[in-house]
Amino acid sequence: MEHSEPQAPGLIGSLAGVAKNSLRLLLARIELAACELSEVRNHLVQLSVLFALAILAAWFAIAFGTATLIYLAWEALGWKILLILTGVFLVVAVGLIMHMMKVIKQGKLALPATMAELKADRDMLL
Repeated sequence: MEHSEPQAPGLIGSLAGVAKNSLRLLLARIELAACELSEVRNHLVQLSVLFALAILAAWFAIAFGTATLIYLAWEALGWKILLILTGVFLVVAVGLIMHMMKVIKQGKLALPATMAELKADRDMLL
């Protein structure tokens, strides 16, 4: 009885192995992205609810505060009070936008682990 050594898989076998390993790698990355996306989704839901409540409260505060200020200052300043309030609201809006940009730059909505793994895969393959 002859003992034959295992043969090399050949071109088709090698390509099938590469395809199988690539598929496993792709599935692993998809699972990681799915886990991170669920976390990001939770953060987005929380931020959306807080944002909606903050907008509602801010509208009431702005409306009542503005009406009160206009009523109290109209005798002394006249139409100038409207320009002053416009400037104040513009400064507040710019401050809020800057704060939102800071939160976005902190990367709370990014997928750091997934992106690191994809970068490592790209570096390894190229």
